[in-house]
Amino acid sequence: MTFQEVEEIFNRSWRFAFSKKKFLLVFASLLACGVLVVFCKTLSFAAGPWVMMSLSFLPVFLCTGVLLGTGVLLSRIYYHEVKGNSIQFRKLLIDSFEVFMGAAYLSLPMALGYLLLWTLMGIFYLLKSLPMIGEGIGILLSFGPFLLVLASLLLGLFSLLVLFYATPHIALKKQVQFYIAEEILDRLKISPFSNIILLLIGLAPVLVCVGFLTLAAYLTGLGYVTAKAVLGVSLQWFFIMIPFSLLLTPFVVFFFNFATESFGLFSRRTRSKERVPGEECASQL
Repeated sequence: MTFQEVEEIFNRSWRFAFSKKKFLLVFASLLACGVLVVFCKTLSFAAGPWVMMSLSFLPVFLCTGVLLGTGVLLSRIYYHEVKGNSIQFRKLLIDSFEVFMGAAYLSLPMALGYLLLWTLMGIFYLLKSLPMIGEGIGILLSFGPFLLVLASLLLGLFSLLVLFYATPHIALKKQVQFYIAEEILDRLKISPFSNIILLLIGLAPVLVCVGFLTLAAYLTGLGYVTAKAVLGVSLQWFFIMIPFSLLLTPFVVFFFNFATESFGLFSRRTRSKERVPGEECASQL
């Protein structure tokens, strides 16, 4: 992998990020994710720390399912755009529906895994609430909640890795199959450094945009959001979320375009050695 190759796929991914159909698709998906986040944030209003922790992490895994299905469709659209093929969006959507749903279901194990961690965290809160001895037990077992929170963060990171590495693999299949995980691991073993660099490059524009938008939302909340009732606060979060999603949309499209380009880059590097799994399926899209 050379600098010129990375520059080429970056520029092409950015150039194809501004498409009306893809823009509307991703904006709708981000709105759905935003509604989930606002809903969970509303439920956590004045809740206890255990419930608040659950409702802080759970939207991540629910949104992963929505974005994974959306990313599969985006990767298929991008494949045809780069090839210069004419795209019948409705036909492509119908043909991709089975893979779309299969990809979305991949987030369920992660959500269930987090619910298990959350349940275990509840046991520590229960022990800590015991009269007389609870405080001492909580101090002695404080490493347990630390490890559970760390596991939750790592699970969130894993969700991000799935979005970048699994999406193009799934998009080139007619159905979601279990050996995709083996293919991804083989790709990471071949060149872990290159794969990490490509992930960071794909994430950089999204993270910068999210950082600025979050800062703007936070400052708006400090200076303008004055509602005290739960309904008023929720509605203000909802209306802030709409332009938030709108401005984030092209960067999310770029992320999935770049993920597809990264997959193609490594496929071209290994094509001379062995046939890349999924190429026959890709040719039929």
